Amino acid sequence: MASHTPGAPVFAPAAELPDWALRSVDLANPRLGAKAIAASDDFFAEVGRMLNPEPAQFVPGKFDTNGKWMDGWESRRKRVAGHDWALVKLGVKGVIRGFDVDTSHFTGNYPPAVSIEACVSETDDVAALQAAEWTEILPASPMGPNSHHLLECASTAAWTHLRVNMYPDGGIARLRVYGRPVGTLAAKAAGSELVDLVAMENGGRALSWNDASFGSSAAALLLPGRGMNMGDGWETRRRREPGNDWCVLELGAPGTVERIEVDTAFFKGNYPDRCSVQAAYVSGGTDRSITTQSMFWQTLLPEQKLEMDAIHTFTEQVAKLGPITHVRFNIFPDGGVSRLRLWGKVEAK
Repeated sequence: MASHTPGAPVFAPAAELPDWALRSVDLANPRLGAKAIAASDDFFAEVGRMLNPEPAQFVPGKFDTNGKWMDGWESRRKRVAGHDWALVKLGVKGVIRGFDVDTSHFTGNYPPAVSIEACVSETDDVAALQAAEWTEILPASPMGPNSHHLLECASTAAWTHLRVNMYPDGGIARLRVYGRPVGTLAAKAAGSELVDLVAMENGGRALSWNDASFGSSAAALLLPGRGMNMGDGWETRRRREPGNDWCVLELGAPGTVERIEVDTAFFKGNYPDRCSVQAAYVSGGTDRSITTQSMFWQTLLPEQKLEMDAIHTFTEQVAKLGPITHVRFNIFPDGGVSRLRLWGKVEAK
């Protein structure tokens, strides 16, 4: 039986994500610029905690001036008509596939139901947002205690802000908003500025990968900034058979790559020995068919030697393939990479 030190934090288990969430980006991740703007009430637990990328924790015996400290957003017990709400700005404008409304550690204080509305706004002003035209994208859905609630969204529009409604009150430990950024590179198409064509904030996404036994999925390669630790990257298991590990990535917009950066930050005894990049301009197909095709794509970057805990920059070695939409990032034979950057110019329309 597992033991637990009294008073030590208990962390919530990760959600078992369906495919639509695994193939998406958390648009409410503060590392993309997301933030909680306001709440009708957050007496017991500050609303900004709800967007923390780390798993929710419960600390026995921890109290503050308002009562038991809870890791999430928690309002006081409502004694009047109405319901509580929170305004959230997404990190980037995006199409939403679904949500994880996580009530981990909220047992007698979770909300019986939650709904979510969305709007498009150029301002974060609370009064202006309250007066905005809101569209319900998740109808009132029943909640349970101490659980991940994975709920799909039928909307195909792109949104910038959300209004999260709790009926009538209670606590939400974490809110994940799974979707895909859109349109962020369109304004840069006419310029000569080099942009990271595969960055998550620019609409890049991880389409498929053969393994992600340690750390995050291959999507971690596309996050902003350098990795914060060895868990903040894409790491595969130790390969015990011939071959190599790989992932297929879709650019935020078609473009021509001029410089490639491979960052092995924090990976020291487990970085790949070598890497290469293949690429293609794909105009159709499904994720599965594109993955199959990727084995035969042209070489954008031939095999290059890697070192531990370092940023590797390749310019002269990058082949002149013209505009591309997808890349296959190969690591030999296995290991961990923190970030991949594909610096280039957006294809002019």
